[in-house]
Amino acid sequence: MAKSPAWQRKEGKSPSGGLNAKGRASAKREGSNLKAPVTKKNPKGKAKARRASFCARMCGMKKRLTSAKTARDPNSRINKALRKWNCKCGSASVKKAAAKSKAKKVGKRG
Repeated sequence: MAKSPAWQRKEGKSPSGGLNAKGRASAKREGSNLKAPVTKKNPKGKAKARRASFCARMCGMKKRLTSAKTARDPNSRINKALRKWNCKCGSASVKKAAAKSKAKKVGKRG
């Protein structure tokens, strides 16, 4: 029986959240193009926008698509990822990025 790719197994996942380098390399072989998380406290330029977008998307997922138990669990994958990216769910920057994303979607429809 063939092994599943590393990004799906424990060896491809980072204990602090997200995928480690081996996991990203494994996903890339399957056609994904994943970058490492933006972990700096005050990123500039594209990194800042990328982090804001990620935080807005994941905070929305945490709010709407997880159970209350998962949302409160500090060891859940979503909470580990949010910590890794230095996301502050409910902060003004996350809300601003979410509003900007929503405006883009509305503009594409019309």
